[in-house]
Amino acid sequence: MEVTIQRALKVAVEAAKAAGQAARVCFDEGFTMEEKDEFGDVLTEADLKSESEILSRLGAAFPDHQIRSEESGWSGVESDWLWLVDPLDGTNNFAVGLPLFGVSLTLIYKQEPVLGVIYDTILDKMYTAVHNQGAACNEQALSIQPRAMPARLTVGWIQGHKVQQDSRAVQLRTHVEKHTKRMMRLWAPTMQWSMLARGQLDGIVLYNSEGDDLYSGLLLVREAGGLILDFKGNPFTGMNSEPYIIACPADRKEAMLKLVREGLAESVYFD
Repeated sequence: MEVTIQRALKVAVEAAKAAGQAARVCFDEGFTMEEKDEFGDVLTEADLKSESEILSRLGAAFPDHQIRSEESGWSGVESDWLWLVDPLDGTNNFAVGLPLFGVSLTLIYKQEPVLGVIYDTILDKMYTAVHNQGAACNEQALSIQPRAMPARLTVGWIQGHKVQQDSRAVQLRTHVEKHTKRMMRLWAPTMQWSMLARGQLDGIVLYNSEGDDLYSGLLLVREAGGLILDFKGNPFTGMNSEPYIIACPADRKEAMLKLVREGLAESVYFD
């Protein structure tokens, strides 16, 4: 298993870099796009070119692994090993010319993330995390360091694409925005996970957002020393099709739990 993960790390880093370069060319030189669903989500030429760079490399290196990718769906043979691929995390940012997007690859073994790679395309930062082996950015170790508690927290918000204006999501989101210094919605989740792993956020609240970009970020934060909890404060592990997550440094745990509990004071989550 160890040999597989180390080989996978090398291939994933190369694939993420190639995918990011393909997206960068489109970003600089122009691209085609089309609407993908009734919510206004879009599919760009860069999504497909980036995905092709990744799938060709993973398929050649690991023909016995299964793959779930953002645009093409499932491929490969059924296996204990599963790759989750988001070739362009932040497509809507990309489409409007906002230089905030990246690439996400996660290797899952028996429902547990064991390898995560996130590539911040514009800043050329490669984030890697290996289960029980730590996290790094451009091969420099990442470790969330204790900081003085601020008067008001800076918190990232991530919600699932189909959540939209769900009443409980709106209730919590409004509370978080009202009671923090800043609530950040970057529309590129992996960029927020990397900020938390660098110690630049006090926490992240994720509301029902399970996708191909999730588990690389969770692993990165966990391996950098952060906590990954459900809304009741229990450790969040494995995979969940409808996750509700609080992620934060250990010294922000109580403040983040209080924020979410107060925001959902009458919710079924705390019955």
